[in-house]
Amino acid sequence: MSPKPSDIGMEGDDEREEDSEEENSEGEEGEEEEDEPRLKYQRMGGSVPALLQSDAASCIAVSERMIALGTHGGSVHILDFLGNQVKEFNAHTSAVNDLCFDIEGEYIGSCSDDGSVVINSLFTEERMKFEYHRPMKAIALDPDYTRKSSRRFVTGGLAGNLYFNMKKWIGYRDQILHSGEGPIHAVKWRTSLIAWANDAGVKVYDASNDQRVTFIERPRGSPRPEILLPHLVWQDDTLLVIGWGTSVKIASIRTNQNNGAEGTFKHFSVSSMNQVDIVASFQTSYFISGIAPFGDSLVALAYIPGKEDGEKDFSSSVPSRQGNAQRPEVRVVTRTNDELATDALPVLGFEHYKAKDYSLAHSPFSGSSYAGGQWAAGDEPLYYIVSPKDVVIAKPRDAEDHIAWLVQHGWHEKALEAVEASQGRSELLDEVGSGYLDHLIVERKYAEAASLCPKLLRGSASAWERWVFHFAHLRQLPVLVPYIPTENPRLRDTAYEVALVALATNTSFHKDLLSTVKTWPPVIYSALPIISAIEPQLNTSTMTGELKEALAELYVIDGQYEKGFSLYADLMKPCVFDFIEKHDLHDGIREKVAQLMMIDCKRAVPLFIQQRDLISPSDVVSQLMAAKNKCDYRYFLHLYLHSLYVSNPHAGMEFHDMQVELYADYDPKMLLPFLRNSQHYTLEKAYEICVKRDLLKEQVFILGRMGNAKQALAVIINKLGDIEEAIEFVSMQNDDELWEELIKQCLNKPEMVGVLLEHTVGNLDPLYIVNRVPNGLEIPRLRDRLVKIITDYRTETSLRHGCNDILKADCVNLLIKYYKEARRAIYLSNEEDESHTKTDKNQSSQFSERSLSFRSMEVKPKVRGGTRCCMCFDPFSIHNVSIYVFYCCHAYHETCLMDSIDSLSGSKKKPAPSPTKDELPFYKYENDDDTDDEEDEDDDALMRCILCTTAAG
Repeated sequence: MSPKPSDIGMEGDDEREEDSEEENSEGEEGEEEEDEPRLKYQRMGGSVPALLQSDAASCIAVSERMIALGTHGGSVHILDFLGNQVKEFNAHTSAVNDLCFDIEGEYIGSCSDDGSVVINSLFTEERMKFEYHRPMKAIALDPDYTRKSSRRFVTGGLAGNLYFNMKKWIGYRDQILHSGEGPIHAVKWRTSLIAWANDAGVKVYDASNDQRVTFIERPRGSPRPEILLPHLVWQDDTLLVIGWGTSVKIASIRTNQNNGAEGTFKHFSVSSMNQVDIVASFQTSYFISGIAPFGDSLVALAYIPGKEDGEKDFSSSVPSRQGNAQRPEVRVVTRTNDELATDALPVLGFEHYKAKDYSLAHSPFSGSSYAGGQWAAGDEPLYYIVSPKDVVIAKPRDAEDHIAWLVQHGWHEKALEAVEASQGRSELLDEVGSGYLDHLIVERKYAEAASLCPKLLRGSASAWERWVFHFAHLRQLPVLVPYIPTENPRLRDTAYEVALVALATNTSFHKDLLSTVKTWPPVIYSALPIISAIEPQLNTSTMTGELKEALAELYVIDGQYEKGFSLYADLMKPCVFDFIEKHDLHDGIREKVAQLMMIDCKRAVPLFIQQRDLISPSDVVSQLMAAKNKCDYRYFLHLYLHSLYVSNPHAGMEFHDMQVELYADYDPKMLLPFLRNSQHYTLEKAYEICVKRDLLKEQVFILGRMGNAKQALAVIINKLGDIEEAIEFVSMQNDDELWEELIKQCLNKPEMVGVLLEHTVGNLDPLYIVNRVPNGLEIPRLRDRLVKIITDYRTETSLRHGCNDILKADCVNLLIKYYKEARRAIYLSNEEDESHTKTDKNQSSQFSERSLSFRSMEVKPKVRGGTRCCMCFDPFSIHNVSIYVFYCCHAYHETCLMDSIDSLSGSKKKPAPSPTKDELPFYKYENDDDTDDEEDEDDDALMRCILCTTAAG
């Protein structure tokens, strides 16, 4: 992979210069993903630029609290992470070669070419200086320097001795751990393990048990250490990373658990030193100026050698004055030397520097957390690239950097997934989402953009409205409509109206319009703008069924129920009947007869019958006949006219001729009852219909009604073959000639003659029929039938005689009863007479002698009429006296009648006392004959009309 130079600005911007070929080339997806940088860079600011302006940086050390920067002038600058100077130690008189913090970050140790080692406390005035009189190149403090009183550290230099210094009770004491193999170039201390590099290679010593653990030989062919220093880094407590020249090795250290006492030294055999495993080893194409762990990978500060470097074989350490050196590169590589990223750094003055002029340090971090290309939040290590005049900070790109890179390279979908996975700030999601939507719009992927809007726009009403109108401007709003929210958030009415109009004006989306109108709450928009957009399409080629139904729904929403009903009827919607009842739209059915019948004739017919005042039968019939090309109009006519006839036989009498044919086609069983009950059809037409459809009984009835009884009888006998029906028909006609015709047509059919003999009793003389039968004609069961005829004849004759006798006796008895009733009088009285009767005992005694035949009647209201008494001729209204009225229409005062009877019966025997009027019973026709006989015996005691001889008799 070709390196990508980096141009690092003072503000920390990661500006990249890419080759024109790479800008113009279109790589595969995998290549673009691999090209994503793993680190981002910024030049350290604060006090650093001013410090390096008058001095040059030589080394750096990083703790969890602060940074220490050593210079060629011998100063140690303590900086915060922004580059601001906190303290300065003028510890040395020449260049500082190495710096080291303890694990707590409270002490800083430094060594210099002046042969001194200085350890300064960062928070107190404590300061210790050790003189070794030879240039010291490396120092490492005990990680527990602060917590332990031994104050241990190791250091080494050009003298080739590795000094192990510790505090004893009599003072500080140096012990030489190793010597005789050339200068000490680097030393690193982790837990109890001390690793150092000299000309022979790398050795590891375990300070806890005073044991040399292992030896790793110097890579063959590597430059001399004083030209290109080896670099040691503890990745964790057991992994040691070694970068030397063009070789990288990762050693896994296994320590001996037999710990010795502190300060004692034990010697072990060579076999005990075989406690190392080289877990990774590879060669590079560049020279390593620094190395650091990067999760499971490595960060290498690479120096690209030029021709001049190769020719001189690194023989000179003097910086080049010609300015032909290349930029140093930061490369992220795996343990198998697969490059993950390469960034060229344009540090200040890079043209004049050699590989030894650069160094790389990293802040402490807790092991490997690298996964998927990004560091976990809070676990990102910082890397510091030091050159004489510049300090660059590199750190892993975070999720936002990764997302920005994906967006920059057009991977919007992956950027969105990364935003969601990292649960970043909402502003980032809005930014990425807006960019993604813009990208999809440019690519004309409108449907995909619309589907992402709910996730990207979420609850922002303003964002939704902006995109609604943007889609409308692009004429792609229909694809967004299914995703537009109706609540949380709720948009302005205009947004919804624009969306519905867009659906209405596009034939492909009429179905979506219908579903949207049904699902969207009507309160969020006004229906009138959408109605106005749809109405011009009525009766045009763009008018679809879905659009018409949507218009009906909008009419209902807008309260225009009549128009909505008209469209529902045209669309044949079953709900139209409930809609009529709900909104009382019965007036609208006058124009929609055929449609309603086609929707549901069982509900339409009762509706038309019920609303006869609004729509007449003639209107229903005419509309159904006009729709004969659209439906089975004759069947609908049959249903309607039948129901109309059942409800009112005379309501549709003008259509009875039509109804005859309809019954004949659809319900022949109802035709005969209809013919019998209706008087409004034409007999000739009805007969033709019945003949065409071979309806025999109906033909018989019509022929009978037409007066053509003989033809009707012929149909019964010849076609129906029902002699009983023929006999019944002839009996109803009361025509003797028909009997003759019946006998005549039956004589040649023996079975009919037998049946005729059985049913003629009461109508014809059986002997007449027997005499007409031709000789030799065999009649089935003739004997039995003759016996039955005789028996039935005798029985009938006996019954007739008995009935005649009963009739005569009843007539005589009723005449006698009528005669007796006619002779009796009716007694009329009033309330005043009642009270008068109670006081007048004499009159009461006279009343008690009246005949039992009297019938009394109390008249509570006083009669005021012009009728006069036939004795005194005074009007009845003058005297308050009871009255007797006879069936001959003569009436008398009670006193006048009593006096007249007394005078007439003076010479006769005094009759027995009669009961009073209160004891007289009312006349009833149910009186037995016994009472009549008693009355006959006392006939002389009956009261009679004086003037009438009949009454007097």
